[in-house]
Amino acid sequence: MENKNSASKATGVETYAVGNGESYRKSGDGLEGNGSGSVEMTGQRVVTNGGEVDPEVLEHAIQALENKKTTWWAYLTTKDFWLVLLIGQVLALCITATNTFSSLLVIKGTSIPAFQTLFNYIVLCAIYTTYTIYRYGMKKYLKLLLVDGWKYIILSFMDVEGNYFTVLAYRYTNILSAQLLNFWSIICVVIVSFTLLRVRYKWAQIAGILICCGGMGMLLGSDHITGSNGGNPPTQLKGDLFGLAGATFYGLSNVFEEWFVSKRPMYEVLGMLGLFGIIINGITAAIFDRASFASATWDGQVGGYIVGYTLALAIFYTLAPIILRMASAAFFDISLLTGNFWGVIIGIKVFGYTIYYLYPIAFVLIILGLIVYFLAGSMLGDSKKPWLGANQEEGVAGLGTAKLKAINEARREGLVGEGMA
Repeated sequence: MENKNSASKATGVETYAVGNGESYRKSGDGLEGNGSGSVEMTGQRVVTNGGEVDPEVLEHAIQALENKKTTWWAYLTTKDFWLVLLIGQVLALCITATNTFSSLLVIKGTSIPAFQTLFNYIVLCAIYTTYTIYRYGMKKYLKLLLVDGWKYIILSFMDVEGNYFTVLAYRYTNILSAQLLNFWSIICVVIVSFTLLRVRYKWAQIAGILICCGGMGMLLGSDHITGSNGGNPPTQLKGDLFGLAGATFYGLSNVFEEWFVSKRPMYEVLGMLGLFGIIINGITAAIFDRASFASATWDGQVGGYIVGYTLALAIFYTLAPIILRMASAAFFDISLLTGNFWGVIIGIKVFGYTIYYLYPIAFVLIILGLIVYFLAGSMLGDSKKPWLGANQEEGVAGLGTAKLKAINEARREGLVGEGMA
């Protein structure tokens, strides 16, 4: 999560200005400026009256960071790259864990996709909404709901329905078709990011995505060769339509979550996702899971599986904003493609799977694609977002953002004091 020590000491960290210098934080944090936008020179510290760093300082710091690049592969030598790569695989393992627990629940006769996900939103709301209210105060939190609640409702709806339709797809279609449809999520991310967020992909990024998709194709081909794709059920068309809907919602939600966490504190976004997720997911469960709920098996094992599912999903939701800030929704999606490999590794022990020789090759190919994605990029990777302005002035200065990296660089150069952002 956020660097709370820095956030408590430095203005502009994990806060977002609204209107004329107004912040959602408590007034006691000293973050509400007069909106004049004037600049004060305090020794070596250059800050605006609103508590934000002078754009000229940000511009200088960002240029300084980007000028550190000496070779076209320089970003691969940074800690940020290896951290992003590691988080991506942790997320893939979390998704694999949720799929495993879902399969165990189905084996027990308990197939309640919407209801079992409800607990994840409850956990998110309990942790992050509580903390958001603590940081903002109840008055400003209610104002946040009034002003921006509708945006978070849209995000939560896409997230909830993406989960629901994807699980439904596995009920009615075979595994091969359901996994092939996951590629549509990547296509949606690329198209929406290009058209709405003005993202322009470099040759290395396009090559990396294609290499990852090639690795995923090898995994799917392996499933087909070994006959583990689930056959051809009579309801396959219905399942494919559900899968297409789920992949579309997933792609859209990933892009919009990247937009949100680049502009807002992560705890705010996750808290809102939890709050509205409870409502939307609860309605979905009440409508579609009633019959399954009544016929489900309930015992200690089922309870344990639901707890495991909830913990894995809560970790996934907590880490996802970090990779969306440090990288992008596209990198986030292709990172999850290794989930099939991890699923087989876990399935060897849990379900008695056998591993086909193409699986390790496909895994290496996907990892290679993730590395190629960041070739020929800047030293900031994908953390510099085009929709936040040339100097990231419209973004939040939080964990993983280019703005915070620029502020830290300005501190190292003595342009901004330790007590200011």
